[in-house]
Amino acid sequence: MISSVKLTASSFTNRKLPLPKPQSFLQPTSQNVKQNLINHSFSSQKPLYISSIENFSLLKKTEQRGTECKAYEADQSRPLEINIDFPDEQARLEAAQRLRIGIYFATWWALNVVFNIYNKKVLNAFPYPWLTSTLSLATGSLMMLISWATRIADAPKTDLEFWKTLFPVAVAHTIGHVAATVSMSKVAVSFTHIIKSGEPAFSVLVSRFLLGETFPVPVYLSLLPIIGGCALAAVTELNFNMTGFMGAMISNLAFVFRNIFSKRGMKGKSVSGMNYYACLSILSLLILTPFAIAMEGPKMWAAGWENAISQIGPHFIWWVAAQSVFYHLYNQVSYMSLDQISPLTFSIGNTMKRISVIVSSIIIFHTPIQPINALGAAIAILGTFLYSQAKL
Repeated sequence: MISSVKLTASSFTNRKLPLPKPQSFLQPTSQNVKQNLINHSFSSQKPLYISSIENFSLLKKTEQRGTECKAYEADQSRPLEINIDFPDEQARLEAAQRLRIGIYFATWWALNVVFNIYNKKVLNAFPYPWLTSTLSLATGSLMMLISWATRIADAPKTDLEFWKTLFPVAVAHTIGHVAATVSMSKVAVSFTHIIKSGEPAFSVLVSRFLLGETFPVPVYLSLLPIIGGCALAAVTELNFNMTGFMGAMISNLAFVFRNIFSKRGMKGKSVSGMNYYACLSILSLLILTPFAIAMEGPKMWAAGWENAISQIGPHFIWWVAAQSVFYHLYNQVSYMSLDQISPLTFSIGNTMKRISVIVSSIIIFHTPIQPINALGAAIAILGTFLYSQAKL
């Protein structure tokens, strides 16, 4: 293919071409160019292509005109050289993943803070933690059933074996949920979460003595600040209540067993985190409802409800709805995040979540706290962080 045609003062391929008559200034035609190419030993068996023409114009009388052509044959064509800078696909995917994790964490923390605030408001005006816990599970179950019915979310494909393996998980989840709610009905939100930051200690102890698992020495050492910090926070708590303290401790133990049963029973199951928690909520609701009726009962609920409405007004209904909805949403987001991040990252995020809940509840509810109490909370949370790093 002809790649360039350039009018120069030199002759074509260093051989002088005869000049035309001075009075004739006709523009070269394609026929003339073709004839010149044939005369200079180019193959006539293969087509030639002109790719560019430079300075192809008429000359003055005093200038010698020549035509310089660069050509290549059709079967010897050269590849087109185009430099296109593509973005680093791997870097773009990693940035998108970091952004997704950040959104999960921010949403998870925000929903958890809002839930704890409204849950405490409800319990202050309506001190019936069994019904409050039941309403939280019922609201989440209803939300997911509507989502499946309207095809907003795909319904999970489950069988009887799935529900059998889920049952012990649901039992542990129900106990942990109710125990935490009972704790927050008796003590400050900040104190409950300080005690609940000791959950890693329960996890290690249960795994070691009941399951026979062993851990490296740094894991055991990280338990010292967790246990010491929780103990320091407990003995210096101004509004200490044994029921509230034991509720938080039972919640820790129950959630440890929930995690153990979940890991053992859900291996090989193809249920998303969102649907898994929805099924867990439904089964927990069925387990909790008869116990809630037995522990408190409709008569106590009716009297307490009338008293709360008379004191708070219609806003109380909004508080109950908000704490129920946000309870389901924050748990759902936490389970969904497990599909995207590692258990270690989830553990660190859970530690930071407790910090945000403790600080926000102290500010909103004006919880009195002594410096030594704050020090105990800080030590316990630091121990939780060290534990997550030691398990890496």
